[in-house]
Amino acid sequence: MIRVVVADDQELVRSGFALILDVQEDVEVVAEAADGAAAVEAVRRHRPDVALLDVRMPRLDGIEACRVITAESGCRVVMLTTFDSDAYVYEALHAGASGFLLKDVRRDDLVHAVRVVAAGDSLLAPSVARRLVEQYTAGGPRRAAAPDPRLGVLTGRERETLLLLARGRSNAEIAAELVVSEHTVKTHVGNVLAKLGLRDRIQAVICAYETGLVAPGPPPAGGFPGAGSSPAPARG
Repeated sequence: MIRVVVADDQELVRSGFALILDVQEDVEVVAEAADGAAAVEAVRRHRPDVALLDVRMPRLDGIEACRVITAESGCRVVMLTTFDSDAYVYEALHAGASGFLLKDVRRDDLVHAVRVVAAGDSLLAPSVARRLVEQYTAGGPRRAAAPDPRLGVLTGRERETLLLLARGRSNAEIAAELVVSEHTVKTHVGNVLAKLGLRDRIQAVICAYETGLVAPGPPPAGGFPGAGSSPAPARG
């Protein structure tokens, strides 16, 4: 059973999301919260698997609540907002969010997002993923001009794996390109995350651009994990 906390300062929105999730056989909404501080307390009390957090809430906004929750627990966070803004995306992902969806998300996609994130994967709404990769490939200010010394902890094969992750390759595609098994790819991905102190595959992609491992250029033909017609997991 996936235990969920739903936090939003608008009661109708909060109760609507809670109702959608609570009728699922594999999901239980253990608490609702009207602000970020209450969301943090609910996570501390109920120890859920996933927290759905609105970005803009009183007392403590969703991004700060996300930062506290991910620092204190293993609870995974999905951010929900009406604001399709780059600033929110970057801040939320750097705060430790594992997913980011707009509030006009379809019912099935909301449920799918909770299941994906609870399983340890990461997820972005298509528009969010597309603009995120466009920002970095356009030479945005967050990416370093030359490879960062942090990459020195990686083996050559792990650097290749990180590069292919940043190009939007799936585990199967990475395995084919490196001529190894998918199990080996999963091991490399796990090593990359552990050595660089990253939570998930999305943060690995961001790290690749920030450290200068990926050079400026057009978005890769294969796209970015989650950049399809509906939200899709970025699997590790």
